[in-house]
Amino acid sequence: MTNKIKIFLVAVLLSISALSYPVLAKSVELTVTSDSFKEGDILSLDHVYKGFGCEGGNLSPQLSWSGAPEGTKSYIVTAYDPDAPTGSGWWHWTVFNIPASVTSLAEGIGQKADLPEGAVEGKTDFASNGFGGACPPEGDEAHRYIFTVYAMPDQTLPLDVNAPGAMVGFFANGQALAKGQITAKYSR
Repeated sequence: MTNKIKIFLVAVLLSISALSYPVLAKSVELTVTSDSFKEGDILSLDHVYKGFGCEGGNLSPQLSWSGAPEGTKSYIVTAYDPDAPTGSGWWHWTVFNIPASVTSLAEGIGQKADLPEGAVEGKTDFASNGFGGACPPEGDEAHRYIFTVYAMPDQTLPLDVNAPGAMVGFFANGQALAKGQITAKYSR
């Protein structure tokens, strides 16, 4: 069976089983903060991609969160640009299976800091694992980079390092107990 068929079957089974999971609690929201930027700030060059014509440090920002509801067994963190000219946005980062005891990620995961034990980084739309910084087309208005933390009811997801951002997003949006976001901007 090919990987595409396996991923499709997992998605179908999860869609069916999602009925047994709690619906995202709209009244429960995580508080997400960053030492790297404040809500609405412009990202520094440290968090800009190195490649595609961009010359940044490609460091993931520091993130912290609080307010997880009872039953949280793990977290997912994503970074997503809804303004990318692709028709489907751009996944800059996915980290899943973050243990429930972890409530922050250091700046520079994969370069200056290690992932928490058990956590997995999925594929970005740069076709690599790990953080891929901001790199909007030259001349575009500032793009939004939305960093979202999801509180999950399962300790581990049935995904591996080959999981694309959309698949991680499927699990996150379909099963999360709560979520919170912080958004930065960048243009060049």
